[in-house]
Amino acid sequence: METETAVVAGRQKTRSGTKRVNKSTPGGRSSGGIYGNPKAVVASVLVFADAILVALIIAYVPYTKIDWDAYMSQVSGFLEGERDYGNLEGDTGPLVYPAGFLFVYSAIRYVTGGQVFPAQILFGILYVINLAITMFINVKTDVLPAWALILLCLSKRVHSIFVLRLFNDCIATMLLQIALVSLLYQKWNLGLIIFSGAVSIKMNVLLYAPSLLLLLLKAMDICGVVTALACAAVVQIVLALPFLFVNPLAYLSRAFNLGRVFIHFWSVNFKFVPEPLFISKGFSISLLIAHLSLLALFAHYRWCKHEGGLLSLLHSKISSLKLRLPLTSSSSVRTISKEHIVTTMFAGNFIGIVCARSLHYQFYSWYFYSLPYLLWKSPFPNLLRIALFVGVELCWNIYPSTAYSSVLLLFLHLVILLGVWRAPPEYPYADKSKTKKNK
Repeated sequence: METETAVVAGRQKTRSGTKRVNKSTPGGRSSGGIYGNPKAVVASVLVFADAILVALIIAYVPYTKIDWDAYMSQVSGFLEGERDYGNLEGDTGPLVYPAGFLFVYSAIRYVTGGQVFPAQILFGILYVINLAITMFINVKTDVLPAWALILLCLSKRVHSIFVLRLFNDCIATMLLQIALVSLLYQKWNLGLIIFSGAVSIKMNVLLYAPSLLLLLLKAMDICGVVTALACAAVVQIVLALPFLFVNPLAYLSRAFNLGRVFIHFWSVNFKFVPEPLFISKGFSISLLIAHLSLLALFAHYRWCKHEGGLLSLLHSKISSLKLRLPLTSSSSVRTISKEHIVTTMFAGNFIGIVCARSLHYQFYSWYFYSLPYLLWKSPFPNLLRIALFVGVELCWNIYPSTAYSSVLLLFLHLVILLGVWRAPPEYPYADKSKTKKNK
């Protein structure tokens, strides 16, 4: 009998059509490295082309002065020896970011001399790095078709946020993406450390925290989860120590102020809400309830469907903790699939975006890079996916925002969220049984 040595290729249906699968390698991927994967080649070309576009924007589009001078003023106070957070202020008011912001922007000030043009070049490099990381994540998860990767390069607003505004949101977003890559490789402790670093730049990264905690519970036992969370806590404590020693109350109330009331004029998502209602505590509480309710529903019925629901997952973790031998030194770890990690993280953050009381223009960077992924996870036809993407981008480029643009943005967000809800939950584990491995 003739021995079959040729590679067996099958046809596998996917969301975006039909693709060739090589059964000789895990996940049907070619063993030829990055250049053996056509989608990776497309991604590389797009990153290179966008790098040229960024250079042209920096060279020919006027810089817009918004927060850079305020950042430099706040950093100046820190560099001059001020350690009381209550005394650190800039042109736009008091410093409201955690301590990591001061350390990062102090380094940026050192590199750029506080000048805008070299800072634009630096942020242009950060933009390209962030785009490359995003492309890597999308190639690894294999949710987007190759042609749809170009959507990640088409946002006028995001280009502006990075190289014409120099917002700290850009750095927080990039660190979050790096943390996500660590999670894809099951480096949970490292991922938590980088994630905590992102939080120390801007607190919005905490919108990913519920999803991240759920993934930790799936991947590790309780002891492993506690260890990972401790790694994140240590980062925050170490960065904050200079300020905690001087005035801990001022630091905690300024850096982690969850009760801030944003200016109604700058809201992109709820401009249609009358200002008295917009700034009211009742409106804020209602959105918080909606946020927590949606997280609970997604966690129970979508993200934990294969475990029998959120309560079943929690019960199993508590039971395993009771049964664990006191002298056991190794921890039980399960390998979570890349697609499940990215879906859970992106969807959890998007829920927070939908329920945010106020989205300012720079906040678009918080979730833009997840939009194509979420759209292709949704059971929509391609024409509707593109229409939703273009609609969201259009809303973010209307300045100033209007009641009509904010209503449209909220509607588009809700349609996307409904699509993510309707998407069939992927099997969360890459392994079929619990394994022992070094985190």
